[in-house]
Amino acid sequence: MAIKLTKLLSVLAIILVHFFFLPELAWAEIVKFNTNSTVIVAQIANSSPQMELTPQMRQQLQAVRQRRNREIMKVLDSSQITQLNQNLRTGDNFAQALAKLELQGEQKELVEAIAKISDLKIKRILSRYSLQTSQKY
Repeated sequence: MAIKLTKLLSVLAIILVHFFFLPELAWAEIVKFNTNSTVIVAQIANSSPQMELTPQMRQQLQAVRQRRNREIMKVLDSSQITQLNQNLRTGDNFAQALAKLELQGEQKELVEAIAKISDLKIKRILSRYSLQTSQKY
């Protein structure tokens, strides 16, 4: 029980650190953006191989994903990690492989919090990219 509480507190601490040191991430949820433009950015990010990210941005995206994976692995027990690896080998993407796991209540909350933080970081990186490309034209 103490370990679960420690993990929960550490995730909450991470969220608070991001809130205070990266305020643009915290405001991203509060400010009302045009939802159509958000959908367009998501479609471009997922379906566009012609997206020419800088090497630095690619590295930042990779670092966010690696950190997300490490944090999620800390939450899972050894049998769940084994099952996750098997799901990934069968061709599932990371989100599908996680969805197939039978996570307990706190584990599920922690994984969702970690995923949400990572998604916000990725959106921030991609929004900087879209701002840079729109300023060129």
